[in-house]
Amino acid sequence: MQIQGSIAFIGGGNMASALGNGLLAGGLAPSQLHVLDVDTAIREAWRQRGVGVAEAPDERLAACSVWVYAVKPQVMREVVASTRPWLREALVISIAAGLRLSSLGGWLGVSADRPWSRLVRGMPNTPALVGAGITGLVAQEGLAEADRALAGQLMRAVGDIVWVDDEPALDVVTALSGSGPAYVFLFLQALIDGGVALGLSPEQARVLALGTLSGATRLAANSTESPAVLRQRVTSKGGTTAAALEVFESHGWAQAVGEAMAAAALRAGTLADQLG
Repeated sequence: MQIQGSIAFIGGGNMASALGNGLLAGGLAPSQLHVLDVDTAIREAWRQRGVGVAEAPDERLAACSVWVYAVKPQVMREVVASTRPWLREALVISIAAGLRLSSLGGWLGVSADRPWSRLVRGMPNTPALVGAGITGLVAQEGLAEADRALAGQLMRAVGDIVWVDDEPALDVVTALSGSGPAYVFLFLQALIDGGVALGLSPEQARVLALGTLSGATRLAANSTESPAVLRQRVTSKGGTTAAALEVFESHGWAQAVGEAMAAAALRAGTLADQLG
């Protein structure tokens, strides 16, 4: 991975660790990473990978060309205030959920009317922990193409990326891919429980459910046809699949998914208003 300069993770927890692992696996040198975290155990885990760490911001942070804020949104303003004195010309990427570019830019900027302009918001999801994530990204207006490319390159270390045009669209990303793994886990558990209720062992049901979801997703990803067409092809009139789908439809399953996503998107916007 050809990245010039060094990258600071401000907050070194699970998502930062996943990103760091992906970057190191891609060829980035440990010396190009710097991690700032107040937790001793987290710092030690990074130190064992050969990465420089610190408990408090100092000149090593100032020397980094990219900052990735990976802290809880509730403490973000405090963390920004503590690190802002060392901000020089870095590209700043925030993966803290629910914090608007306007808030982040204002906190990082020289003054209220001079917000930080080299700024990107990202919404990764938990499969990033195994290198299979997908991240929605939105850029501060006017961000240079080189900075967009760099942000995209960094986030691809843990999976695919999708750029969106504005922050309302990122709220939808939150509802779809950010919260989406929980929807999949809910369906996965329902499949397992259903298999057990019908006579399979828990392990048999688990293996079959995992294989079914993984295989169906791979088939959809590699097909030129829509999921709707693929569903029709596996559904014979009067067959077993048709019988199951009729039950889903009678319970308004597709509508429930849409309503659930709308609720998540609305909540994402509400939280951003509260935090900003």
